[in-house]
Parts: sequence; C-alpha cells; structure tokens
Amino acid sequence: MTKLMMGAVGAIFMAIAVSQGQPLGIGSPMPLINEKLTDVDGNMATLANNRGKVGTLVVFTCNHCPFVKAWQTRMVKIANDCMKRDIGVVFVNSNDPIAIPEDALEPMKNLAKTQGYTFPYVMDGSSELARAFGASRTPEAFLFDRASKLVYHGTIDDNTYDAMAVKKSYLKDAVEALLAGKAIPQADTKSVGCSIKFRAQTLK
Repeated sequence: MTKLMMGAVGAIFMAIAVSQGQPLGIGSPMPLINEKLTDVDGNMATLANNRGKVGTLVVFTCNHCPFVKAWQTRMVKIANDCMKRDIGVVFVNSNDPIAIPEDALEPMKNLAKTQGYTFPYVMDGSSELARAFGASRTPEAFLFDRASKLVYHGTIDDNTYDAMAVKKSYLKDAVEALLAGKAIPQADTKSVGCSIKFRAQTLK
C-alpha cells in the first residue's frame, strides 16, 4: 500500500471516528448552546434560546427514517406535552439533504405542520451539533435538567413499531421523573434507528 493510499484510508477512519463519537455522558453540559440553526419558519434558533425553566429535550431526528416514522406520533406527544410543562424542546435534523433529499428544509416544514409540532424543528447545517452531542442515530434523545446537565440519553421506548406493546417508556419516564424532581429510572439506553447521514466535515 502506497503512502498516499495509507493516508486516504487513515482519513476515512478519522472521519468515521469523528462522526461516530461517543454520546455525551450523563451529567455533561449541553454543548454548542449558541450554535445558530435554521428552523422550519426560516428563523435562526439556538439551544440557549429554547431552554425551558425545568429542562430541555433535544431529539436528533429527520424525515425519511422508518424508525422515526414509527415513533413519530409518540415522540411528538411527549415533546408537545413537555412544551406545556416548562421543558423546552428542539428537534434537530443533522442529515445531509444532498444525500437524502427527503431531509431538506421544505419537507421538514411540511412534516412539522402535518404532525403538529409546537416546538422548533431545526436544520443542523454543518452536522456539528450532532458531532458535539455524539449523536449517531435517528431518533436519539437527550434530556437536560434546569442547569442544562444531561439526565437522560437514548431511545424513546422499548418497542419501535407497536405502541400498544411498549413495556418501558424510557423517555416519557425520564421526563416525568425530571418534573417530579426525582432520579431518572434508567438514565442511559441504547439508541435504535437509522444512522445520521453526516455532512462532510470541513477543516478549520
């Protein structure tokens, strides 16, 4: 193998390592809170401006993923309920719309409208927010307390495709525990879903 080929292979593995980094650990502060993100209304939003008095829920999601589609109704119900109870919510799409046209801004607008989002749905235009969180799947939830420290990370519940068969409502239970000022029953679960289609990372 030539040095050029070795360098190319090394770059590929480095890119994979960056895009598939470890998710934030429980207790970690919310990263990149002032990163400007385009929401479906065409406005610029930040995590800082959408934090709630009790906490903040950030969900990495998208339009096209079948896992997201299966969980959509449950995710939106939890998120809209959070908005009524002083937990801020931001849904984040970090996918590259060149790779997945269904995840472009216009389809995002349509999804937010048809699904009744009462919270911001934003485009992570560089995928840097997903990298900072260590997010790798859609959907993948990160719940923070009033001090913006992570208290729950992971999946929505234990049954992707059958809401009637759910036995463990991980995210909902975490939200209820946060609202009650109690310890989260299960603070870290494995995210199940489509891989995030990261945008190319530019060197700074």
